[in-house]
Amino acid sequence: MSSGVKIAAAAFAEAICDPRTHRIQRREPAERSEASQEGVVPVEMSRERFEELVGEALDEVPVELLDLMDNVVILVEDRPPPGEEELLGLYEGHALTERGWDYAGVLPDRITIYRLPTLRICDTETDVVDEVAITVVHEIAHHFGIGEHRLHELGWG
Repeated sequence: MSSGVKIAAAAFAEAICDPRTHRIQRREPAERSEASQEGVVPVEMSRERFEELVGEALDEVPVELLDLMDNVVILVEDRPPPGEEELLGLYEGHALTERGWDYAGVLPDRITIYRLPTLRICDTETDVVDEVAITVVHEIAHHFGIGEHRLHELGWG
């Protein structure tokens, strides 16, 4: 792993710890409405609007960090893979910190944000905006090599 990648991962971790950036808090299951806990989708939102929210969340990531992202695509899907119904987002690929000299000729990494599970846990459109922003940052952090445990420590779990 190059020192530049280590610096990028550290910069991303520092940026997501910044209270000016981390203005939102993921709600725990006990804080969600009865409807969302029963699997009902309390917020109706078109796929187009949801995609806009993902774009807006990306716009909030500092451009210096976006510039460090390499060979990754961000997608929106309605549903996660079978058996993963509660999954809000997924990073698939080789984190920047794991890429070595032999990393070449590979398909782009994928960050997928799932619309229906996100809508299911939110009570209002404002909740959806916040949850999408959290999920986007969370999955980008995986691209920078930041693991689940560290993300939870940083409040982005």
